[in-house]
Amino acid sequence: MPSTQKAKFELVAQLVRLARKERLSYDEFGYVCQQARRKLGLKKPRRERKLPQLLTLNELTCFFRAVREGGRVEHEIMLKLLFFTAVRVGELVKIEVGDVDLAACKIFVDQGKGSKDRYLLFPQAFSLVLRAHLAAHPKNVYLFETQRCGPYTVRRVQQIVQHYRKVAGLSEEVHPHLFRHQMPTFLTGQKLSDAQIQLLTGHVSKKSLEVYQHLSLDAVEAAYQQAVKLLEV
Repeated sequence: MPSTQKAKFELVAQLVRLARKERLSYDEFGYVCQQARRKLGLKKPRRERKLPQLLTLNELTCFFRAVREGGRVEHEIMLKLLFFTAVRVGELVKIEVGDVDLAACKIFVDQGKGSKDRYLLFPQAFSLVLRAHLAAHPKNVYLFETQRCGPYTVRRVQQIVQHYRKVAGLSEEVHPHLFRHQMPTFLTGQKLSDAQIQLLTGHVSKKSLEVYQHLSLDAVEAAYQQAVKLLEV
């Protein structure tokens, strides 16, 4: 790397240390760094687009067996919904009881990523499971609540997933967002089109689906329901 480039990066490092010393807020810190990069003509290196490391069907079965044998019914329902819908974990923890339409097998996501509203589909057979869950927790405001009567945090869901990964004896990394990759991959194998999967998962663009190699939700529902009947988790 040329010495001038090294000098620029060193200057940025000094700026970062100064910002920390002054205890800038996250937004202030981000703005300062952005302005420094612009003044120095620095650009962020492009990230390599890597294929997600997915679980095999056997690993997926082992994971959900560990969840089921753990005896925490709410954990099983929550993690299966995470998998079936390919919902972002940050959206999952914000789902309220009133957002769930059991009859239509749909869940309304209020102000998801990009401040966009959308609907999720879940398997018809899972409707009875959710109905029983809601009946067992009549005072819930959120679909899933902790013992403190509040919504789960993203961090807590991550910890729960890691716990069951260890119980299942899986060496591969497992995290909530993995299920968002896992379901589109499965649906692709069941011959759903990119456009159909894009609508189901809420990806912003078709380019987001390239690692998996406008319709109405009603047009997608039949294909989705048929595909998930083949899942045994």
